[in-house]
Amino acid sequence: MSPAMLPATKVACARYQENAVARSRHPVLAAILWGGLVAGTLDVGAASLISGYNPLIILRYIAGGLLGKAALTGGMNEAALGLGLQWAMSLIIAAIFVLVVGRRVAATRQWPVWGVAYGVVIFAVMNYVVVPLSAHHRMPHFSTFSFIANLAAMLLFGWIIALFTRNRLA
Repeated sequence: MSPAMLPATKVACARYQENAVARSRHPVLAAILWGGLVAGTLDVGAASLISGYNPLIILRYIAGGLLGKAALTGGMNEAALGLGLQWAMSLIIAAIFVLVVGRRVAATRQWPVWGVAYGVVIFAVMNYVVVPLSAHHRMPHFSTFSFIANLAAMLLFGWIIALFTRNRLA
């Protein structure tokens, strides 16, 4: 290593150490934020892939849970509301997981099992409690494909939350 590179290396090491300290300052909050926002964002993409609808339509449908069917004919304001609602629900779902079982999950190599199991709970609660109580007022009617695809999306959702819980709390 040339002597000219030593100052740059020292700066890079100092920045890495500062980032490591910043990452560990609030690990529970980091697990909730990262897990919730990543899982919630990918969930919109998964819903778009499963349904074949544009993500903006998916977001307006989410807003329709609060506003009713009128949200489906809305524009960017309704889509933004849907994204805000999606992220809020995702953060709540992540917070429940992290606060209830986070330390236990971080202490084991079985975190994927915990995440997938939580995905089953998320699937059941969202489809059989949240959606029926929303402004949509409907029980889910699944084809075999849509049942498997939606369940797989929630299993992934739970797995992502468990992954960030493990990485931030371990």
